[in-house]
Formats: sequence, structure tokens, C-alpha cells
Amino acid sequence: MNVQNLAAYDPFADEGDALGDNKNVGSQQNYIHIRIQQRNGRKTLTTLQGLPKEYDLKKLLKAFKKEFACNGTLVEDEEMGQVIQLQGDQRVKISTFLTDEGVNKSTIKLHGF
Repeated sequence: MNVQNLAAYDPFADEGDALGDNKNVGSQQNYIHIRIQQRNGRKTLTTLQGLPKEYDLKKLLKAFKKEFACNGTLVEDEEMGQVIQLQGDQRVKISTFLTDEGVNKSTIKLHGF
């Protein structure tokens, strides 16, 4: 007597590799992410990452600081590369600034509460 339900069975074994050669399905690398982080109390930071290499981040940071009347810095992250940090909640302002400069609105992702 052989009990079938105790045997090891993989229901996806005959399907093979579902992704095939495309390993970047669902990757977030071609989006510009604008996030907000809570500091302490009512203070917040806005971070911007994923800008294309064609943009000079130092000049962009300088324009953001002048336009939004806030302070900011350029931070190097090992995973995400260079990230722009701005003081305060600047998510909507950054999004409209980038769309006015010619960035496609569908590539911008706003995150936060």
C-alpha cells in the first residue's frame, strides 16, 4: 500500500522557469522614487532617488534648494547610488518641478503617508 499524499510533489516542476530570461520583472530601477521619512516630532525628510545619469544631481539639488526655500544634501548609498535629501515635505513640489522640466509623469512614483 502506497500513500500518495505523503510523497514529495512539486506542482510547478513541469512549468519550468516562469520568468524565462527576463529576471527584471517587477524591478523598480526605471522609476524615480520620491519618499518622505519622519525625523523627530513634526520634522520630515524628502528623499529623491532613481534619476537618470544624464541629470547633474548637484545642479538639480541647488535648483531645488533655491526654488523650495529648504536645505538639502546629496547622500551616497551603496544600494541606491546617489540620493537627494531635502528638508520638509517636498514631494508634490519635486514632482511638478520634474514634470515641468520634461520628465515623464508615469516614471515618477510618490511614496509616503
